[in-house]
Amino acid sequence: MTPIDIRATIQAAMRTAFPVVEQRVAHFYAMQEYHLGWRDAELQPALFDPGKLLRPQLAILACRAVGGQTEQVLPLAAAIQLIHDFTLIHDDIQDQSDMRRGRVTVWKQWGLAHGINVGDGMFIIAHMSLYRLTDAGVPAPVILDVLQRFETTNLKICEGQFLDLSFEGDLGISAADYLAMIERKTATLLAGAASMGAVVGGADAATVAALYTFGLSLGLAFQIQDDILGIWGDPAVTGKPRAADLYRRKLSLPIIYALRSDNEAAHPHRAELQQRYQQAQLHDQDVERVLIALEAAGSRRYCEEVALGYYQQALHALDQVQSGSGTEAAAALAQMRTMTAQLLGRQT
Repeated sequence: MTPIDIRATIQAAMRTAFPVVEQRVAHFYAMQEYHLGWRDAELQPALFDPGKLLRPQLAILACRAVGGQTEQVLPLAAAIQLIHDFTLIHDDIQDQSDMRRGRVTVWKQWGLAHGINVGDGMFIIAHMSLYRLTDAGVPAPVILDVLQRFETTNLKICEGQFLDLSFEGDLGISAADYLAMIERKTATLLAGAASMGAVVGGADAATVAALYTFGLSLGLAFQIQDDILGIWGDPAVTGKPRAADLYRRKLSLPIIYALRSDNEAAHPHRAELQQRYQQAQLHDQDVERVLIALEAAGSRRYCEEVALGYYQQALHALDQVQSGSGTEAAAALAQMRTMTAQLLGRQT
């Protein structure tokens, strides 16, 4: 199955999770479909970029790698993407973000109250998708195991969002604080996707644990690479303004490292970096000074090394996976390795 095919298959499974509804509430579901890229701002059918669909792809690949079948795991894959999109809807509200994937966010388009309700609805539809594992022939004890893991994952994501909100504007947080936050907010869903996919595929406990570690390490590397791109990414490739995260005064790992670095070259710049990040707004000259401070601290090199370390941990975890027999299982495991390598050096 090609990447295009698998993305289309995931989206078809997501559509199946939506109920058939009467006209008076159709607008509620159409707003959800707008966020998913299935409708335009007038709520007419459309096809917009749905994102990478990385998390549901991991669930499918993990299931196949341990000997399971795509058809078994599709309800889980759909649920994982729907829960991810639910978090994005609510994140946009909490961050007061106007745009998502190049389009106006749900709350900005239809108001705060509708935005909250649309996110709540998608949270429930994600669960409804999970219950369809029964129709896919997955045994009840396995479904219960997946449900427990799913809820634990969701709670971890909420913990991560709590930490993110709590850390906002706090220039005193450590790299360990930041990593604890992104582990919950970003990495835990990738870990959950890989491990739950393995559970559906019938993997043993050691393999499930290895795939959880794989997903967690991959998620940490993924977010740190995002932090690098948010400052040093090429606008012609990323589609975002140069140093976009600095103009937003985002407290990402490069900034945290520069603020707390023992690097002697960074010391003269530390107070200035702190002062500029406390301003209400950064202008072009401020951003240039921040970039100089990051360069003096060696922030980019540090972040690249941390991301590489997590990447290596992810590959080591894959080495512990007991794959299923047959060429399909081996191919799925190989595809997970390829995906991991592509994410580390990605430019978008």
